[in-house]
Amino acid sequence: MTERDPFPQKDERLPSSQITTGAGRAPQRAMFRAMGYDDEDLAAPLVGIANPAAEMTPCNVHLDDLAAGASDRLDEGGMPVEFGTVTISDAISVGTEGMKTSLISRELIADSVELAAIGERMDGLVTIGGCDKNLPGMLIAMVRTDLPSVFVYGGTILPGAFRGEDVTIQDVGEAVGSHFAGEITDEELLELERTACPGAGSCAGMYTANTMAALSEALGLSPLGSASAPAESDERLAVAGRAGEIALECVERDRRPSDVLSRASFENAIALQTALGGSTNGVLHLLAIAREAGIDLELEDFDRISREVPHLCDFRPGGTHVMADLHENGGVPVVLRRLLEADLIDGDATTVTGRTIAAELEALDLPAADAVDESVVRPLSNPVHDVGAIAVLSGNVAPDGAVLKLTGNDADAYSHTGPARVFESEEAAARFVLSGDLESGDVIVIRNEGPRGGPGMREMVGITAAIVGQGHEDDVAMLTDARFSGATRGPMIGHVAPEAAVGGPIAALEDGDEITIDVPERTVAVDLDDGQLAARLEDQSSHDSPEIGGVLARYGGDFGSAAAGAVTNPAFRDE
Repeated sequence: MTERDPFPQKDERLPSSQITTGAGRAPQRAMFRAMGYDDEDLAAPLVGIANPAAEMTPCNVHLDDLAAGASDRLDEGGMPVEFGTVTISDAISVGTEGMKTSLISRELIADSVELAAIGERMDGLVTIGGCDKNLPGMLIAMVRTDLPSVFVYGGTILPGAFRGEDVTIQDVGEAVGSHFAGEITDEELLELERTACPGAGSCAGMYTANTMAALSEALGLSPLGSASAPAESDERLAVAGRAGEIALECVERDRRPSDVLSRASFENAIALQTALGGSTNGVLHLLAIAREAGIDLELEDFDRISREVPHLCDFRPGGTHVMADLHENGGVPVVLRRLLEADLIDGDATTVTGRTIAAELEALDLPAADAVDESVVRPLSNPVHDVGAIAVLSGNVAPDGAVLKLTGNDADAYSHTGPARVFESEEAAARFVLSGDLESGDVIVIRNEGPRGGPGMREMVGITAAIVGQGHEDDVAMLTDARFSGATRGPMIGHVAPEAAVGGPIAALEDGDEITIDVPERTVAVDLDDGQLAARLEDQSSHDSPEIGGVLARYGGDFGSAAAGAVTNPAFRDE
């Protein structure tokens, strides 16, 4: 050996030093050299790029371009290593057995990124997400590994155009209900189908992907201003490059998710969710991320904050605007600024840049408050609803809680009493809804579709869209232990806990039972006393679930309660 060690050297505090430093690691370095890495690379921090690109959904079809943008910037001072993960398109699997895989994919994405990061001794991560479960899966992985990390969103699709009107995938779903009701023709439905989704990107309204992208900013795990740029834009590519730059900075300064996340971060995210009118899936995913981060967060926190923070943004599905409209008005930071000025978020919460939210907002070049289109982001003096868009209901049907998104006029004052129409599966309920037998006043109850009972807690957007499409947006309600798409609107109550599969009271409901929903009082209840419910639960035969195996059985059996985020991690699962 010469006086100077000829082998690549690296700071021994970096995990990758274990596989790249010293004579003993020549075999590992040889493997890297086979892929084109050189001495300069091997001496630099190894930063993984988790890329779920796939030709399975427009949400993810373009993500290779973003991964390349991040990699180019990382290569200026690091050693970028790209790897893939699975993705499931909710919009394609909806209404089928395939939807049972959706929530499982959140867990599988988190598991796979965690495994790759540990196995390959990565020093940091850039995680990329497009479709709905990519985002929480990547954020959970960042929290679990606690490596210096940055999240990059794939960006929103632009709205389509149908006969002079902007349209999204929500319109196609609701048009199916109108078609079954004989209100639109085959030709009209086909024309809408062909125009609603004009290119790459995640569903255009304030649906789950756009909601979670916005919340990643409020949590501090992605840079402010990064969520709203459309997928097919130069700005989106710039976001990816900036993420690579920040990731290197995070590695250099040893800035980790645990340094960013706090109770204040999650309360800020909830405040933003309620102000945006975001997807109810945001409740499930924020609870799961908080569990993984070891931060105490409960369903009651969502309702408390939603009562304090008004619903400010008129986005689809309940409103008229899409994510691209928010981008044209300054993006998520404009909403955060409005909340900060009203003292409704904590400006001292840290972000991935190491600066506070307040400092980041001050540094951004945002439009003046009076230049923001008030039809997109309302002033606090004229909100869409006086309270936030998320309501947590409880009662003898859902003692551990249930979740509703307020959409439409006067949704915060909504009440409804009607007979239960009880179904043991999504398919059975769909046949009923599309048969034309739906009546005003009905409360559709779908059970055995929770995290364990499904398994997988399917989204019911196909049924909800069909109900609304048949003209029953306000006079038919739904109650389920499953969940809903961000594109769902109307009095659709999901996440009922405990779920039927573990003996929750929803398992005791029968056709004709009188269900009362009272949003101002935050209650959902059946006209039965505790003794009657208990007797029914004791006497009923168990639901005959189909035999399942493979990945559905492996993950489905591990899910905890929806009231605690439906996590599978045994360290944090709440039974």
